[in-house]
Amino acid sequence: MSSDFDDLLDANQRFAESFDLGGFDGVAHAGIALVTCMDSRIDPLGMLGLKPGDAKIFRNPGGRVTPQALEALVLGVHLLKVQRILVVPHTRCAMASASQEELRDRVSASAGTDATWQTFGVVADQRAALEHDVRSVRSHPLIPDTVPVGGFLYDVDTGLLDQLV
Repeated sequence: MSSDFDDLLDANQRFAESFDLGGFDGVAHAGIALVTCMDSRIDPLGMLGLKPGDAKIFRNPGGRVTPQALEALVLGVHLLKVQRILVVPHTRCAMASASQEELRDRVSASAGTDATWQTFGVVADQRAALEHDVRSVRSHPLIPDTVPVGGFLYDVDTGLLDQLV
């Protein structure tokens, strides 16, 4: 059967030929959890010098600490050997450079239908949002004070992280 995904399935076949993570236990071997944006310019493992199996990674638009991200972090800390948490939004993020209305207009135009009902996690002030998100993680009753939580900004043009919180 031919599909719209044949190129990806072919690439997966090549990937599987040298796949060596079978039987992996699923814990974060480097003890790292990372919340970051879904932006394709971000290589979450590479930017931290990590490899598959080292970290738990949660990605969403804007790299925000949502209730789902908090759920993942709690599970990571208690069940998957996470010992440090990084929250990492990035420069030139669409969620931080467009208004709710602009995103709705752009999606409406692309979809050819009204998207004014759709909410997007627009970030008016990245630093304030990052500080809020780090506080949310640090104050969560199921994430112990012994787990360091840092807030960083990733520069998509240089590949550098800057710790802001």
